[in-house]
Amino acid sequence: MGRIFETRKTAMFARWNKMAKVFTRVSKDITIAVKAGGADPATNSSLRRAIQNGRAANMPKDKVDAAIKRAQGKDTANYDVVLYEGYAPHGIAVMVETATDNVTRTVANVRLAFKDWGGNMGATGSVKFLFQHLGVFKLSPTGVDVDALELDLIDHGLQELGEGVNEKGEKELIARCAFEDFGKLQHGIEAKGLVPLSSGLEYVPLTFTTLPEDQATEVLKMVDALEQDEDVQHVFHNLG
Repeated sequence: MGRIFETRKTAMFARWNKMAKVFTRVSKDITIAVKAGGADPATNSSLRRAIQNGRAANMPKDKVDAAIKRAQGKDTANYDVVLYEGYAPHGIAVMVETATDNVTRTVANVRLAFKDWGGNMGATGSVKFLFQHLGVFKLSPTGVDVDALELDLIDHGLQELGEGVNEKGEKELIARCAFEDFGKLQHGIEAKGLVPLSSGLEYVPLTFTTLPEDQATEVLKMVDALEQDEDVQHVFHNLG
């Protein structure tokens, strides 16, 4: 086990402290999960994941319950998950994951954000080859025998188990697996009686690019602008 390097997603901008934005993103994840697999988290692993992520973001239980109920309504919007790719200033590769009920609006907004902040939106596949699509689980290290956990989870598709630090400076364990092994690793973690702090599918860079602080700031301003868009769920990049 080693230390897993986490990119500077929030080192300079407190984006994720905007609770309304976070709750909106979790609500969309809940809607997508319910429409795909039903409203029972016991039988819908995607919904369990969305609920766990809501809990990690301090989303009140009544809001989670309301989102699940709303997702079952006939008039609830259907969201398409659409991925956009491009480059931020100074050659930093960027992947933008959106959940949208209006693709025309979303692509226009994403393209404008790239343009306004000195980047270039590219065609499908233009930067995706620079990333791995991985399942990522964040766990509390409290009371965990890390070596034993690592051995147990290898049979469930674990590729890497390492240490990390969250935005509050608290230690956490980060488990990663291949995209296709997400459900298997989720089952393995739950079978150990562990509840992830958060989990999801992420685009993890194969390599990182380090920039001087002033150039890194330019990149992160563009990332911040993208993350403020209501249709954007996640932004991944290879800034180290």
